[in-house]
Amino acid sequence: MPGPSAPPPPSRSIPPAASAGPTVALAVSGSIAAYKAAEVARLLIKDGARVLPIMTRSAQQFLGATTLSGLCGEKVHEDMWDPSFAGELHVDLARRADVVALVPTTADLLARLAQGRADDLVTALALCARGPVLAAPAMHPRMWSHPAVQRNVALLAEQGRVELIGPVDGEVASGESGLGRMADPAQIAAAILARATRRDLAALKIVITAGPTVEDFDPVRFLGNRSTGKMGFALAARAAARGAEVTLIAGPVTLATPYGVRRVDVRSALAMRGALWQAMGPSLENADALIMSAAVADYRPAQEHATKMKRDLNSLALELVPNPDLLAEIGAARTDRSPVLIGFAVETDTADRVVAAALNKLEKKRVDLVVANHAQDAFGKDDNRATLVTRGGADALGVLTKRDLADRILDRVATMCRR
Repeated sequence: MPGPSAPPPPSRSIPPAASAGPTVALAVSGSIAAYKAAEVARLLIKDGARVLPIMTRSAQQFLGATTLSGLCGEKVHEDMWDPSFAGELHVDLARRADVVALVPTTADLLARLAQGRADDLVTALALCARGPVLAAPAMHPRMWSHPAVQRNVALLAEQGRVELIGPVDGEVASGESGLGRMADPAQIAAAILARATRRDLAALKIVITAGPTVEDFDPVRFLGNRSTGKMGFALAARAAARGAEVTLIAGPVTLATPYGVRRVDVRSALAMRGALWQAMGPSLENADALIMSAAVADYRPAQEHATKMKRDLNSLALELVPNPDLLAEIGAARTDRSPVLIGFAVETDTADRVVAAALNKLEKKRVDLVVANHAQDAFGKDDNRATLVTRGGADALGVLTKRDLADRILDRVATMCRR
């Protein structure tokens, strides 16, 4: 009879990822900004990444390992001598991670990185990383400006293996202000994801419009619509992350500029028209693709009053004149298949009529693809239900997050540009 089964050996590797997204090794060091690493982790996971948390012992004076483990759904790795792991932990983490992110990065950690030291799990992981290593410095402004720190920063830049995100100018823990504050968690997460994403749009120049336009009829009143700009900003963020050079022409919205995107703010349809032609060039030579996701006002007041129109007891008649059709102008000016032109058709009719309207827009405006959706599915939400309409047919995608829909649209852009 065989004897009793032996206990299983210690794990030799980190379990495989359940997500199809990138894997990020997030290493937290001992700065008071360490609590912000939890928000970076949350944002990464929200965008589909798997986060492998690593913490130095001093980091745990500022952020509990249980907190980070709970957010990530992963064990927090603390040192090279973990008895539950049989093998080389820093090598295994490096093999798993698409990106190594050091958030925050202290002056001490910068010095050890510059010297190529491997005296703890974090520095050994950074030396062993197979992909990009990103560091988000956080320290008092006088520390950041110290010649020794600046020498280490210059040495890291010369080596080219560690990319810094920040620091930024702002208030630090002491209440003083200056250059040394850690970059915003959203900016850090966007930079990490950009380095972990396939760069299939590299070398492409993409112009994207987003949000509403508003048409003033006096200094305090305007005509507008319900567009929030979320779809256009998601497109800009994903296009930049996939390597494109992105110009985002945005109507009046309060959304933050996506990482790596050039933003041009406009207000009216006529202002968007001017910005669009400036970005595209007179012969459309400055762009490989235009994605027209803005909800451009169809009409504007015939007269804009210089002073506020006073209320009285009489009814008010407001004369409106049509705005130019910005996408149709670009379509009419295009002489070949470049740039790729993509429009949006937001309707309030039945599903089949929404697609029919998109097909009509496709032909009338001479574009390559129209994203058709229903107003109630699109405005003000974080997800969308859309159909991609081309001359070859209609592809109903169902409900997707706007980020995922952006990637589906950009997949089409990549294919069309290759053709």
